[in-house]
Amino acid sequence: MNQETKTRSPLRRFMPLIIFALLVALLAVGLTLNPSLVPSPLVGKPAPEFELPVLDAPNRLSRPVRLNTPGKLSQTDLQGEITLLNVFASWCFACRQEHEAITQLSNSGIRVIGFNYKDKPEDATAWLRRFGNPYLVVAQDLDGRVGIDWGVYGAPETFVIDHNGVVRDKRIGPVDATYIQEKLMPLLQQIKSEQT
Repeated sequence: MNQETKTRSPLRRFMPLIIFALLVALLAVGLTLNPSLVPSPLVGKPAPEFELPVLDAPNRLSRPVRLNTPGKLSQTDLQGEITLLNVFASWCFACRQEHEAITQLSNSGIRVIGFNYKDKPEDATAWLRRFGNPYLVVAQDLDGRVGIDWGVYGAPETFVIDHNGVVRDKRIGPVDATYIQEKLMPLLQQIKSEQT
């Protein structure tokens, strides 16, 4: 053994183990965080500008949406009443999990607009035929470029947009009963009270 090996400090010998332990600790903390609580820079700001083609999907004729540009949905179409913009895709398992909740919200009279994300139109249409179409209109973001402007991480995500076109909330992950009861309904009441 040479002199350098003999005098190597214990700290230097255990440095790789210490670094590994710190990385494991950071990973453990990261796994405990709730991804649906990721803050969105859009909240409190006007909805980003966009114009997307409308999916030729099974229609909900009970409450048609008047589009400013026929066959296209834009941010101006989101103004006028409170809107839930629900990001979904046929390939998204969690979208299927939240579909009943989204349908119930739509059936209760809440304006729900679909935002089909990185999906083939024929797959999205088949998915809506199979599970039901809760959306008043469905916009197609085939390549995900508009989703980038909205800060979409993936599907499902849901945005609450007030009557002025301002994003008031963003939900990452499936809409469920807890979110509806504890966050969504109080927020909708608050927005309605601000209108008067």
